[in-house]
Amino acid sequence: MQSAPSIQKLLDELERLPGVGPKSAQRIAYWILNTDSASALRLSEAIAEVKATVHFCKRCFNYAEDDLCEICSSEKRDIHTICVVSEPRDIPPIERTGVYRGLFHVLGGALSPMEGIGPDDLHIKELISRLGSEEVDEVILATNPNIEGETTASYLARLIKPLGVTVTRPASGLPVGGDLEFADEVTLSRAFETRRPL
Repeated sequence: MQSAPSIQKLLDELERLPGVGPKSAQRIAYWILNTDSASALRLSEAIAEVKATVHFCKRCFNYAEDDLCEICSSEKRDIHTICVVSEPRDIPPIERTGVYRGLFHVLGGALSPMEGIGPDDLHIKELISRLGSEEVDEVILATNPNIEGETTASYLARLIKPLGVTVTRPASGLPVGGDLEFADEVTLSRAFETRRPL
């Protein structure tokens, strides 16, 4: 059965979202159609607002609405520790553990020669620059425990160690091949508390 053109357009756009297949797209589209206009408008305004106001933090490349993200601008953070992650989405699960109170640095991906992603495609130069200008004692390499994440961590460890900064990696407990964003808080807490030197 053919949908009205406007409904089909909505379905096509929803199916472009990660993890949304045709059935999920239909459920979301019908929710939008059946909900009151105010709810649908709030959703569209929230999407427009986030696209207009959110950009990358100029210091750590996390998502921010000001020049610095909330973590970088907080005076309560431990400025002597930087946790390096691949993407901004890796920060919330670590924050939820309540174990880590330092700063972050987002690489914007991971090294992947197969996909043509090299060191110049990531925020590695900016990390090294931070280590030269900030009073950092430890860098925690919390890239995903998969091939790309391990390759990235090894590469960064080789760059950072000569600078006299301690380099650690979250301990086991994180499944090999898994993603940080899907790890539960207890596993992440233990991994951070028992991190190991690289």
